[in-house]
Amino acid sequence: MTLRALIADDEPKLAQHLSEQLQALWPELQIVQTCRNGLEAAAAIEALHPDLAFLDIQMPGLTGLEVAQGIEGTTRVVFVTAFDDYAVQAFDAEALDYVLKPVTEERFALAFKRAVGRLQGVPQEEVTRQVLAMLDAVANPPQQLERFAVRSGERTIFVPVEEVDWIEAYQNYVRLHTGSVTHLMHVPMNTIEAVLDPHHFMRVHRSHIVNVRRIAQLWSIAHGQYVIELTSGHRLQSGRTYGDRIRRALTNPF
Repeated sequence: MTLRALIADDEPKLAQHLSEQLQALWPELQIVQTCRNGLEAAAAIEALHPDLAFLDIQMPGLTGLEVAQGIEGTTRVVFVTAFDDYAVQAFDAEALDYVLKPVTEERFALAFKRAVGRLQGVPQEEVTRQVLAMLDAVANPPQQLERFAVRSGERTIFVPVEEVDWIEAYQNYVRLHTGSVTHLMHVPMNTIEAVLDPHHFMRVHRSHIVNVRRIAQLWSIAHGQYVIELTSGHRLQSGRTYGDRIRRALTNPF
């Protein structure tokens, strides 16, 4: 079975990651377009009629929900989002599945398997079971990390996650900054990001993750970048591709 899919997410690295996972799960799959916002996604779906659309919910222009509600053809939707507040609306939009960020390979593979099954005409009782499983996944998201276990010589020091001000990539390590103290861990930045609560920690640069509760103020500079000042007085500059994410997370919702 040849499938055609579209990916829409305003985070280019995540869109690329999803594309790579899809190609690994189904080598014959054709990614017809990768979109950076809802308006692009709506236009591409209308023009290309992909079988599947993997949509972020919070995107510039149109939200993923608005894109899904405007689909008139046979394209089926899987939502990929950092927020679990949209579950009921996702069902109203007849989504095939609803995957929470940070996206694990196992959860995404399960979502893709369900989507393919629905497209191939899985019996209604199996559809019902899948919907119940989806509800359970939304109601019981993966547990987030509560503390870091840091090796220091022969000792292991436990650092509560909420005490970390910011995290810095350092070669093949990360540095945990907690006040005036720094802890070094041998773990990739992407691995750290995947186990942190996205409501409390935000990637603002390929080398920086900040505890949003430690942000005191920020300044907008050129090209969608920001200077972020923490309560410790330390200042960080965000990367260009993280501007929309920072603006959504740190500005008033009205």
